[in-house]
Amino acid sequence: MTAAKRLAIARLSHEGNSFTPAVTGLAAFKHREWVVGEAARGFYAGTANELGAAVDFLAARPDWRGVFLRCCAAPPGGPVEAEFLAAIQAEILAGLGKGPWDGVYLSLHGALLSTGDTAPELRLLAEVRAAIGDAPLAVSFDLHANLDPEIARHADILLGYKTYPHVDTYETGAKALALLERAARGEIRPLSRIVTLGAVLPSFNMRTESGPMAEVEAAARREAGRPGLLDVTPFGGFAYADVAQAGASVSACADAGVSAGADAGGALAERAARRVLSEFEARKAAFAVRLPGAAEAIRQALALALTGPVAVLEPADNPMSGGIGDTTGLFRALLDARPDARPNVPTVFAFFWDPKLVARAQAAGVGAELDCRFGARLSADYGAPVEVPAKVARLTDGRFVNLGPMERGLTTDLGPTAVLDVGGIAVIVTGTCQSPNDPAYFALHGIDLARPGLLCVKAKNHFRAAFGSVFAALIDAETPGPAALDLRNLPYRNVPRERLLAAEG
Repeated sequence: MTAAKRLAIARLSHEGNSFTPAVTGLAAFKHREWVVGEAARGFYAGTANELGAAVDFLAARPDWRGVFLRCCAAPPGGPVEAEFLAAIQAEILAGLGKGPWDGVYLSLHGALLSTGDTAPELRLLAEVRAAIGDAPLAVSFDLHANLDPEIARHADILLGYKTYPHVDTYETGAKALALLERAARGEIRPLSRIVTLGAVLPSFNMRTESGPMAEVEAAARREAGRPGLLDVTPFGGFAYADVAQAGASVSACADAGVSAGADAGGALAERAARRVLSEFEARKAAFAVRLPGAAEAIRQALALALTGPVAVLEPADNPMSGGIGDTTGLFRALLDARPDARPNVPTVFAFFWDPKLVARAQAAGVGAELDCRFGARLSADYGAPVEVPAKVARLTDGRFVNLGPMERGLTTDLGPTAVLDVGGIAVIVTGTCQSPNDPAYFALHGIDLARPGLLCVKAKNHFRAAFGSVFAALIDAETPGPAALDLRNLPYRNVPRERLLAAEG
């Protein structure tokens, strides 16, 4: 009887923002994804992400035995504490030391930072390769990865998400595993190459349904159809990581067997990646946009809100870009606009991250009145706090299951939350800093977004995946924050200023 093939699976996903005043530790991972072994298989079963694809891959292949090593992810934020990150990496490497393996799959982000290392994923992959020898290694990355070309020396199969908002995470994992299976069977001899643009692009105009990124993705699909190529992925990069490798890039994975050897396969992959990179280069200027200020965005929204629901997005404090749920620019503009004077426009503000304020609301109970200080808890660099009275309207345990399409089926834990009534505005306050991108987030707080009204939300492009068809209009506003549009206003130390693409005009 043929022995089952052994597959090692691990996940370490975090997007690090260098301009966020808080660091990321164990608590942030435990509120999001922190599982190992058979508990990981159960946690990810039925979810629409890379590890959900891994569970399904194994369920369909009794000839493969999967071992789930540490699988973890935290919402984007400040760099991960160095000692804690080192412990995660050591745990993964210790598990890999229990080989041999017929294949290894790693689900990474590509913009991970630690308080002691600006390129921890490159070093992790070098150590993984040393631990597993010649076993085929497949690695998947987020579309916003900042990739060092050296990564391709360690990963045989390298690919990433093709959509933004990221609604193809499951498909990305499934493709990585399908190629890994073919490599393990000797059907292909994959190798990868990475080329970089040398420019840091803001992601506001990086959605893939239209615009410059859609055109780059189309070029990548054409390249991937050439003989001998297995995948071509454009990466937009993550602008808020102040690291030398920040910026857009393209990876290509080729079959050295078809290409008559590693040298020819490498050249094939390199040429394909550079052709797509030229499409990036030709469209750099198209990624620059201009956004209205908060007051103007709210003025536009209130003019539309009587006929249908309207949302004003605050990308500069979007948690999916490392925002801190703590800036006050949009909230102050909302109060100044006095939507309470328009009783037919129900108004919601999502959100502030303030565990102590939530605890006060929980202790006081529904109906209690509190003197509140909103924002500037972590830093006043992005605006002074707003001090106003509020009434406790609702309390929750902060737990829900995502309805999708992004991360469908994944359990989310916000920590305890409160809805506070501030002059008729429903303000959501949470115990952790996580993006309000899913319908279940608002259902948890008793909020019906289908009604005419105004939502002000700390979110960006991912919000559109679930809500693009719900709102009559979505208006992005520029405010001060750790993920602001104009990169020149942020204190980079490691990225030359000439590589920063400024906002239009």
